[in-house]
Amino acid sequence: MSAIRANEPREQWRTSSWRTRPAEQQPNWPDAEDLKDAEATLAGLPPLVIASEARRLTSALAQVSRGEAFVLQAGDCAESFREFSADCIRDKLKVILQMAVTLTYAAGVPVVKVGRIAGQFAKPRTSPVERIDAVELEAFRGHMVNDEAFDPVARRPDASRLVAAYHQAAATLNLLRAFTKGGFADLSLVHRWNQQFVASSNQGRRYEQIAGEIDRALRFMAACGIDLAAEESLHETDFWTGHEALILEYEEALTRQDSLTGDWVDTSAHFLWIGERTRQLGGAHVEFCSGVINPIGVKLGPSTTPDEVLALCAVLDPERTPGRLTLITRIGTGRVADVLPPLIETVRDAGHPVVWVCDPMHGNTFTSENGRKTRRFGDIVEELREWFGVHRAMGSWPGGVHVELTGDDVTECLGGAEAIGEDDLGQRYTTMCDPRLNARQSLDLAFDVAELLRS
Repeated sequence: MSAIRANEPREQWRTSSWRTRPAEQQPNWPDAEDLKDAEATLAGLPPLVIASEARRLTSALAQVSRGEAFVLQAGDCAESFREFSADCIRDKLKVILQMAVTLTYAAGVPVVKVGRIAGQFAKPRTSPVERIDAVELEAFRGHMVNDEAFDPVARRPDASRLVAAYHQAAATLNLLRAFTKGGFADLSLVHRWNQQFVASSNQGRRYEQIAGEIDRALRFMAACGIDLAAEESLHETDFWTGHEALILEYEEALTRQDSLTGDWVDTSAHFLWIGERTRQLGGAHVEFCSGVINPIGVKLGPSTTPDEVLALCAVLDPERTPGRLTLITRIGTGRVADVLPPLIETVRDAGHPVVWVCDPMHGNTFTSENGRKTRRFGDIVEELREWFGVHRAMGSWPGGVHVELTGDDVTECLGGAEAIGEDDLGQRYTTMCDPRLNARQSLDLAFDVAELLRS
């Protein structure tokens, strides 16, 4: 079926054609009229991004596919309607900028920055329901759908949340653009990105050394007569938004046709990805993403076969466009050497210029003895080492990392330089779903990845 789909003309795709396919991980909307009203409202609202921005990101990712750049995808597990403030957005951006500077300085290649932000409001779940004692309720699916409180009213899917998600995404994107284009991302301000609880750590001191070296390099260029004020790349940066394209009514309602080219673009974000649980070849999510021009990612777990990946490439990237398709592996430590090589070989032999990205977090999640989901920092780093090692052995470019993090001083992942233990998890465990790296752990990870890139 994948070969037939790959050869179908684009005219057969419609924004609603996903509705003819089985759709996994969708809420059971209780009120059809409320959902219809929300879709109509979203369809009449302005786009969050435009087609030219999606094409520019595809071009940037094409550099990554050629081994000329590296991609950093990072941000919250799931964005919250309640924890929404300028400070929260700024602190998350600070961490990502610090990581990007560390990677750029160490590896000597541009870093394409894609935030899990301004749209990451929905999450797939292992079970459609959650049970506590004798009470069974619908699972929490993110604030775009329902609320995390274990209460029948809170867990009832509410279509008006789709519109609320749009408005929060719009406000977030507006502030991100102001920060990244209005001087906050200026390289001369790298010292200011160091947050107080990070600056006092070993990671913060290592980062300060890099910031000092950047200062000296800028002064050297100025002394050589280079007009630094005229170099826009030193004072602003491109920052792209991305989220899992999970709730398809939301994605369809925000899909627009480019008036210049006739192409369809999902204006909810620059970058979209399909999750491990929704990447069925005949499924609704693959069908929807096959028709929009946004760069698309696909999560690949340890059970992924070469034939599955080849069929996904044929459907999602039939024209073999560099930067169009990103394959995000989430395999788990100890299994990378067995799973990854045949995937790389198959895709390379078929001539698909994909971007390879490692998600070292989702394959290393477990439940601690105190009942909290967590991840070991050491396992995260080890999967990255295994992943880089495979790419190095096969002559393939390790194109990027995909991590869940926050700018807050949380205690959700074990280990790191702070040596967070299981007894510490309850101190500041605030995630609504999966455990995130805190700012210190994120910067520590950036240094580890920088060493892998440099070697």
